[in-house]
Amino acid sequence: MSMLETVVPEEQRWIDLDGADNIRDMGGLPVTGGGRTRFRRLLRSGTLQDLSADDVTRLVNIVGVRTVVDLRQSDEAEREGSALSDIPAVRYLSLPLSSAGNIRPDTVADAAAMDIVAHYLALVEGSARNIVSAVRVFAGEVDLPAVFHCAAGKDRTGVLAAVVLDAIGVSSEAIIGDYALTAQRMRQISARLVRLPTYRSMLAVSHGIKGAATADETSMAEFLDELHGRYGGGAGYLKAHGIDSGELAALRTALVIS
Repeated sequence: MSMLETVVPEEQRWIDLDGADNIRDMGGLPVTGGGRTRFRRLLRSGTLQDLSADDVTRLVNIVGVRTVVDLRQSDEAEREGSALSDIPAVRYLSLPLSSAGNIRPDTVADAAAMDIVAHYLALVEGSARNIVSAVRVFAGEVDLPAVFHCAAGKDRTGVLAAVVLDAIGVSSEAIIGDYALTAQRMRQISARLVRLPTYRSMLAVSHGIKGAATADETSMAEFLDELHGRYGGGAGYLKAHGIDSGELAALRTALVIS
């Protein structure tokens, strides 16, 4: 039996809400050497601006979300807003991910010519400070459960998810499988984004351009290979940018159950 076959069924991880199309719990993923990622610690999502009152109640009062990490650009987040940014019980943090030398939103107008893997590498190279800040939030039990998101919940969210999961020992196979789940919801995601002023004119949204508007396994597999080749994996990347061994241990304790 492969490692991926021991993953908790995906239907147990999706959180179906009226106002969000791509939100799921990152619990139930197998960790090398034994154990799984904990449920109700980290959630990954697309934009949260359309959440209904019932959605907010479910996330805050039932799931118990304490922290939102918004990976969108500051002006992007200001234009589009967030349904959780003004909830007293929720800590809202703006930690935008930007590619090195070229700030891009989650889906871009020139996506037809985009090298997705190069884009993901540019994000880790250009956003180390904010990735480290997010990881320190995730390592603190007091701030969990936390939900982190961008617009579609695929690129910026997928990069942060991959770094964190790899750093705590989740298998590459499981990371790739988690990333690819977004492809199941791309029709709904694109339909929502095309209604929003920031994204409706972007070709990847309005025309579903291949690569930028899909979550294919090959892209994430190649990104993980590059992450390991350049940094020795997620843990090596984080250590290279200021995370120490004690913080990595705290991250694993917060997110993994034996």
